[in-house]
Amino acid sequence: MLRVALVLRGGGEFLPLHAQVLAKQVEKHLCTDVVCYADVPIKGVEVIPLQSKWPGWWAKMELFDPRIPGDLLYLDLDTVVVGDLGDIASVGRLTTLRDFYRNGKRRPEGLGSGLMYLPENERGEIWERWTGNPTRTIAHYRMMGKGDQAFLEDWSMTRWARWQDLVPEQIVSWKEHCRDGVPAAARVICMHGNPRPWRTRRFEHIYK
Repeated sequence: MLRVALVLRGGGEFLPLHAQVLAKQVEKHLCTDVVCYADVPIKGVEVIPLQSKWPGWWAKMELFDPRIPGDLLYLDLDTVVVGDLGDIASVGRLTTLRDFYRNGKRRPEGLGSGLMYLPENERGEIWERWTGNPTRTIAHYRMMGKGDQAFLEDWSMTRWARWQDLVPEQIVSWKEHCRDGVPAAARVICMHGNPRPWRTRRFEHIYK
């Protein structure tokens, strides 16, 4: 069983509206359940209460809990879905993004955690490492100006498959690949920072 999972930690720039819009996009392009792990109510979206107080993007680490049944397909809230998600939803293995800038060409390869496939049987090892001392781990990476992506890289670069290899051209960067329009083969657009989709001419209307 696959579920699509979103995460919203209230109090920041991300709002329930952003989860509502993304859930509708997913439901349009993939027939499966969408849930949002959140600490605020979201009308029209199934909410599973966050159990931790982990701040900001660190809240997504709750998805690695092996007690959550089934595989999870996770999307950041500033993601835009523009096409069929069938190939993406069927990879069946631990998968994340190859960082669009640290892609092994101009810079050493890095990971991006904005889109992840998390099989139920692969999450336990990461969870065990993470829950050893989350407070100290967060402080350690903050001191270096880094976040969850660096933690996942340090856990293992080799265990992760890369979306760009499994579904070529289907997942694109707004900044890197959409300067002349959205590529025809694109299914998912990752904004990975500013501008957020609701601040672009192309997508702002869907958030109104």
